[in-house]
Amino acid sequence: MKSVLTLIFIILFSTFSVAQRTLSGTETPKNTEGINAREKTTSVKSDRDKPPISDYKIISIENDTTYVDTTLSIRKDYAYNYLRKDDFELLPFSNIGRPFTELGYSFDDLQALPRFGARAKHFFYLEVEDIPYYEVPTPLTELYFRTVLQQGQNLDATFTTNLKPNLNVSIAYKGLRSLGNYQRELTSTGNLRIGLNYRTKNNRYFVRSHFVTQDILNQENGGLTDRANQQFIEEIEEIQNRASAEVRLRDAENKMDAKRFYLNQYYNIRPGNDSTQNGQIRLNHIMDFTDKEYSFTQANSTPQFFGTPFENSDLNKEVEYQNVSNTMVLSYYQKYLGRIGFMAKHSNLNYGYNSTLIFDENSIPNRLETDVISLGGTYLKTYKGFKLEGKALYNITGDYDGGYEVHGKASTKISDSLQFFARLDLSSTAPNFNWILNQSDYENYNWYNPDFDNVNTQNLGVEAKSEVYGRVSASFTQIDNHAYFGFEEAPEGSATDSLVRPLQTDLQIRYLKVKAEKDFKYSHFNLANTVMYQNVLEGESVFPVPEFVTRNSLFYDNFLFDKALYLQTGFTFNYFTSFMSKAYDPILSEFAIQDFQELQSFYTADFFVNAKIREARIYFKLENFTTLIQGNTNFSAPRQPYRDFAIRFGLVWNFFL
Repeated sequence: MKSVLTLIFIILFSTFSVAQRTLSGTETPKNTEGINAREKTTSVKSDRDKPPISDYKIISIENDTTYVDTTLSIRKDYAYNYLRKDDFELLPFSNIGRPFTELGYSFDDLQALPRFGARAKHFFYLEVEDIPYYEVPTPLTELYFRTVLQQGQNLDATFTTNLKPNLNVSIAYKGLRSLGNYQRELTSTGNLRIGLNYRTKNNRYFVRSHFVTQDILNQENGGLTDRANQQFIEEIEEIQNRASAEVRLRDAENKMDAKRFYLNQYYNIRPGNDSTQNGQIRLNHIMDFTDKEYSFTQANSTPQFFGTPFENSDLNKEVEYQNVSNTMVLSYYQKYLGRIGFMAKHSNLNYGYNSTLIFDENSIPNRLETDVISLGGTYLKTYKGFKLEGKALYNITGDYDGGYEVHGKASTKISDSLQFFARLDLSSTAPNFNWILNQSDYENYNWYNPDFDNVNTQNLGVEAKSEVYGRVSASFTQIDNHAYFGFEEAPEGSATDSLVRPLQTDLQIRYLKVKAEKDFKYSHFNLANTVMYQNVLEGESVFPVPEFVTRNSLFYDNFLFDKALYLQTGFTFNYFTSFMSKAYDPILSEFAIQDFQELQSFYTADFFVNAKIREARIYFKLENFTTLIQGNTNFSAPRQPYRDFAIRFGLVWNFFL
């Protein structure tokens, strides 16, 4: 504790720290804090000028370019968490690094091929689009640190440098260890990222590549027992010591290991005949090699929760997944037509187990393996202020032929303060692999469903952003053949009442979501508001969401000590209405529809003090402090208690040489 306090003291009163800006989104950061975004910095060793912050570029895989941003805003506070992004639509479990109950859903990442299962693990999994690339005039470092709830830390460190003006390399590591307050809820994760960004001097060849290795480990306690669950609701003194609360599992854990090598390169076969690149012909190649392994282990079986086991001890079942895909896009740019591309993709999918299971009535195969060839196209055009983007892909061969994905986006800047966006996303794809094939040491968790229908999804979304009126977005989604996990009655004589099974409904899901954000400011006082309204017009029984979710932050901000320190302090309130949330299943690391416990509405209140000293942002928060007065009887999911009061603090700090 003394070392932590010493660190805070050094940060608060250091006079020689230097740094620059971190990524704040897909837009150029704005000077909302009275700090010049293009300011020059000075060296530790001398007063000579350094390159402006805008020269420190961060590039997404979609080629959206921003520059580092060290400003402090309420949006930065919202994103100061383990995920490093705004978690407004997520309800956390009792420990950091455990799953989230989803309070809202988005459908802008639809695919034509089924995904790997264990989706509760993928909250913490870094996808291709989560890996940034850099171009910097001097070496850049970012350090993120935050305390956890019990015995552990959360750290995310990034270093990048340009070995040449046209060659950048980067390395980053994010690690988490948190014991938690309840028994058997230790979390331990690690994400290593190595990136490369290169272009030739004549700008004809470009390559962006990364290698990522990720491991996500969770001890699983299965939630509170019936007795402890009732004690928690009634706030019995016996359970106020959370470590003594009875949990259902005492020796179980699950883990996902993943590796990915990604290469995105293109060559301008014909560079174009003018500054507009008119007549340019480009060949783009994308290779994605992804390998994942998921396992559930348990020292002693618990048939009272999961049904009849094949083994009574040393349960261990692992599933492996590989996806090797190569995509070629040949595109032509004409200034009147835009960029038109022809796309061909080959995917080799390999998912399965080491052995086949044979029963009296049927058998469970051990592997799903297929080669899928897909054809499609891309389109990009800017016309009279409108930017139009499109992508379509259709599977023509393989076990998942007939699957498709279509994405269309349109955006325009109506005025200097008003922007409008619209998007359309369509897909038809097989359910995730663990709906189709699953093996387990528990008899009930073995199934093979090759005849499941494709899930058909149509999503339409619009968004308007105004500096005056705020931000409003709306989406309408329709889903046919929705696949989900649910509880079914167990066979007569079974030790448990109901068991989790993969299901598919003939109900058509119709889901409306409207979200609005607006900030108000008077002198040094601010009110930031986010409100989300949702309505499942059809199919609510298999697609539960709360009707309202809100977040309101009331805070004071000002520059102090001759503008040497920028201070932000206030309160954030979160609230959602009651709904029949899904239950978490530790064997599958999935959520399942249930009807035995409604998640009652509740609000939380946090007090925060944030400060910016030069380029260091310091965060201090009293999380859920109202529970000190009124207690805590709230749940994140059935049998999963919500977090108690906690003191959290940390920093984000950038350096350059």
